[in-house]
Parts: sequence; C-alpha cells; structure tokens
Amino acid sequence: MSGANSSSLTPGFFILNGVPGLEAAHIWISLPFCFMYIIAVVGNCGLIYLISHEEALHQPMYYFLALLSFTDVTLCTTTVPNMLCIFWFNLKDIDFNACLVQMFFVHMLTAMESGVLMLMALDRYVAICYPLHYSAILTNPVIAKAGLATFLRSVMLIIPFTFLTKHLPYCRGNFILHTYCDHMSVAKVSCGNVKVNAIYGLMVALLIGVFDICCITVSYTMILRVVVSLSSADARHKAFSTCTSHICAIVITYIPAFFTFFTHRFGGHNIPHHIHIIVANLYLLLPPTMNPIVYGIKTKQIREGVIKFLLRDKTGFA
Repeated sequence: MSGANSSSLTPGFFILNGVPGLEAAHIWISLPFCFMYIIAVVGNCGLIYLISHEEALHQPMYYFLALLSFTDVTLCTTTVPNMLCIFWFNLKDIDFNACLVQMFFVHMLTAMESGVLMLMALDRYVAICYPLHYSAILTNPVIAKAGLATFLRSVMLIIPFTFLTKHLPYCRGNFILHTYCDHMSVAKVSCGNVKVNAIYGLMVALLIGVFDICCITVSYTMILRVVVSLSSADARHKAFSTCTSHICAIVITYIPAFFTFFTHRFGGHNIPHHIHIIVANLYLLLPPTMNPIVYGIKTKQIREGVIKFLLRDKTGFA
C-alpha cells in the first residue's frame, strides 16, 4: 500500500517555468544566452581540437585545459538547448526521470569543473615551485589518474542527490520555478521533509567547493612565495604571467557560484527570484563562454597555435 501511495505521489513530468515574472521577456533573455552558448561550443571545441593537434601544446597544463573545456561544453549543453526550447517554443514539460538525469549531470559537471580548476592550480604550483621536476612529476599516467579521481569524486558525491530526490513525495504540483532541474528547486516542489536534501547539499558543497578552494589558495600562496623570492623582475613577471589565465578562470567560475549558493541559503528573501534564476544560468554559461576567450588572449602558445592553424588552413585552401 505504501508503495502504491509513493508511486501516486511521483509526477510523470515536471513543468519548467523559465524565469518567473519575466515570461514576456523570454525571447529577449534568450538572445544573449544563445549567443554565449554558440561562443562556448565553438571556443571550447576549438581549444580541444587545437590542443589535440598541436605538438607544442602536448603539456600537462594544456591537457588539464582540454579537460576543463570538455567539462564546460558538456555542462552548458545539458541546460541551454532545453532552456532555449522553453524561451522560444514554450516547451516546458520535462519527464520526471529526464529531470533527474539533467539534475545529476548539472551538479556532477559543476563539481568536475571545480575539481579541474583545483588540478590546474596544482599544475601551476609544480611548474613554478619545482620546474626541474615538472615533467617527471606530471607524467601522462599521473594526469590521467588525477582526471579520473576528480571524475569519480564528482559522480560518487552527486549520485545520492538523484536517489534522495527520486524518493520524495510530490503533492504540491509539478511546477519548477527554474529553467533547468536543480537539486533544491526540484526538492522544494515536494511536500515531504527535505531537511536531509538540504544538509547533504551543504555537505557536498563543503567537501567539493571548500576543499578545492583551500587547495587553490594553498597552491597560490606557495607560488607567491616562490615568485616574490626571485631576484629578477623579469623572472617574477614571466612566472606569474603563466597563472593569470587560470586566476581569471577561477574568478569567473567561483563568483557566480558563491552568489548562487549564499543567496539561495541565507539571503534569498531579499533578492527577486528572477535574479536568482538569471545568475544560476550565468553560473553555468559564463565560465564555458569566457574561458576559451581568456586563455586565447592571455596564453601565448594558444595564440601561436591558432595563428599557425589559420595560416596552414589558408595555405591548404590556396
């Protein structure tokens, strides 16, 4: 009997409401998101292609960048096409299980993104603090194991979200005030006790976000100590310039993440709900859009690789 009751309280589908209060402006809101998505897909796929084909970019730093690009383009692809369907065609229905799958990938990939940024900080730490042993420490097997460990950590910590959410009773309707299936947005539709979901969500944020930020902070503290101790101003500038792209990527990723996390839990009532939704979408779309641009502008080897590729392409065409 309880199984029947539980089954009857599970909706067949959810309705994603888009940006509540701004339904009339959905078309206009969609335009910058669509433009950013195109840049993200082209930029990240271009980076992956360039790194895989250019011999000069076959280094640990660029392998991690390729992993970040793959994570970013997959992350925005899990949400943006569906969001554009809501904005353009008013296709708001999403199957219950499809919603859980989307929720899993959104949180798993954001966790993966944070983990890759942490690995990139450790890469910079080894490159600057132990330059003579850099290639000996960060061998291809070590890079592969680090990437796999980051992936497994993300999967193992995020899988419980799916089970916790799946077994909640849903008797408050099936409207989700969001553009995609986010863990707490889905849980709030439930009429059951979501305290376990909230506590586990906070625990995962601490295990992933706080741990990664601590590793990044320690890495850059050590880097700063080494850079400051260099006698030549030229050497100091050269050493730290290799980190600027990564620092930009950290800022672009973590600022909207912190805003979303803290306002959602501690200051949500003072900020209009549509601001939450727009920032949550920017949190998923801004890093994939900006990272290829930042790395393309700031990294000499990538700029040279792009120029070399374009010249080769032009020569082949001629």
